[in-house]
Amino acid sequence: MSHLSRRLRAAPFLVGLFGAAAGAHAQTTGTQPEAPAWSFNAGVVSDYRYRGISQTALRPALQAGADLALPGGWYAGGWASTLRWIADSEPGLRGPLEIDLYAGRRMTVGPLGLDLGVLQYWYPGATLQRLTGERADTTEVYGGVSAGPVTVKVSHSLTPLFGTPNSRGSGYLDLTATLPLADGWSLAPHLGAQRIAGLGTYRDWSLTLLRELGTGWSASAAVVGTTWNDRFGAPYLLPGSGGRDLGRTGLVVSLKATL
Repeated sequence: MSHLSRRLRAAPFLVGLFGAAAGAHAQTTGTQPEAPAWSFNAGVVSDYRYRGISQTALRPALQAGADLALPGGWYAGGWASTLRWIADSEPGLRGPLEIDLYAGRRMTVGPLGLDLGVLQYWYPGATLQRLTGERADTTEVYGGVSAGPVTVKVSHSLTPLFGTPNSRGSGYLDLTATLPLADGWSLAPHLGAQRIAGLGTYRDWSLTLLRELGTGWSASAAVVGTTWNDRFGAPYLLPGSGGRDLGRTGLVVSLKATL
């Protein structure tokens, strides 16, 4: 195993999307409310993938969230998921839950939609710092531009990225489209590029087929993959994941309810 591969195994960073796009943090769209309005969601997913990397050793996760839309395009919310990657990084580590807290503002400039905000990834009770010297908790700021069905979003980390030493200033580029089909079906292709400061850049991709089932229910199936193995010359492995390549191409299915 190369020196780089040993470093990647010892610094498990990127192991925080509902299918291929996780919790869809701060991604809702629509008309701005005249008064504060809450919405809630809950679901189950066959594999929690974040930027293409499995957070749950290719196993299911339970997820739930709440969003508050405010006048003037402001919003705030929270989202949570079960996960395994911290505990799988080394025997004796803890960290079974991810909670994401975010806030921002959406606005329209001519034909473009803009979205600016901040996102805090919080892992309550996590002990990853025993392994890497850095906490798993991560703060990112983001900015997105939408034109028609296409959104381009850039995220920038203000802290070390998911416990990776010396990775402050890492960035992620997200290109996603939502293409309506007939009878409640839609198709969402996605391309992403994660730059980890001091280590390098890998890409992820997905193709998600979504079906609205009515009364707030939806189901999806996504093919998700990464270039991790090609970029770094080794699969993404964690000691507790049973030899599973957490960045390999796979099928992710989900069922979600929104109130």
